[in-house]
Amino acid sequence: MKLGRLGVWYSTDKLDAAGLRALLQTTEGLGYGAFWYPEARGYESLSLASFLLGNSSRLVVGSSIANIYARDAFTARRGMLSLNALHGDRFVLGLGVSHKPMVEGLRGHRYEKPIPAMRGYLDAMQQNEPGSADWPVVLAALGPLMLKLAAARTRGAVPYNVTPAHTAEAAAALGPDRWLAVEQKVCLEPDLAKARELGRREMARYMPMPNYANNWLRLGFTADDLANGGSDRFIDAMVLNGGVENVKRGLQAHFAAGATHVAIQPVHAEGDVAARDATLKALADT
Repeated sequence: MKLGRLGVWYSTDKLDAAGLRALLQTTEGLGYGAFWYPEARGYESLSLASFLLGNSSRLVVGSSIANIYARDAFTARRGMLSLNALHGDRFVLGLGVSHKPMVEGLRGHRYEKPIPAMRGYLDAMQQNEPGSADWPVVLAALGPLMLKLAAARTRGAVPYNVTPAHTAEAAAALGPDRWLAVEQKVCLEPDLAKARELGRREMARYMPMPNYANNWLRLGFTADDLANGGSDRFIDAMVLNGGVENVKRGLQAHFAAGATHVAIQPVHAEGDVAARDATLKALADT
């Protein structure tokens, strides 16, 4: 399985079946290699993967991420193997520990320490399974310990809300033989003030989550950068803006830092499908 150089990351819960088909057609038609989607309050992850695979012909489809508290390890294993058997080996199972409010508040589970929880989940998935080291499984890894686990037990990592500095650290931790598929938000709104407003609106859901905040502080952002919706410096790093060429330079910085794949997430006004598709078209040759 090959991810290709560029992929698309999109919040699929915003779209109905017709909208999903249209986005897949655009993504595939522009030559992107992979399509990544989250698991939030809407579509169930593996059900959605089946729909996305069934409505595309060559795209690799990846969960970014499937919450380990949403299904047991046996179900995740059988789902991953089934999707690949039925759809020509085009599915990547991205796994993550999610966030405490989404695990305890939304699902009613107890949120365990991330590393032991993920290690135990992988143990249960891979136990007595020949060839499991080669399965297309990746981890949502931000910190050094989760990156180390991803390198030792899976095909790689799918970091989210990161910078090229983090990409360099992740590449060093994973080594040359692992996938490093980095998500990067972009906004091609020409008015910088509006672009930053859209960026702040997009980032607002992530700012209260300790997993992300702790990583941003490790990367050199300050508490002031993370206050009041985020400083311009922080927002410009999380949501690349400033025109097509500047955004392309930001994407290329991830590759220079060691990313093997970059998934572009278009940030635009709610429901502005034209802006989304124009963004994907403008960046497809990065």
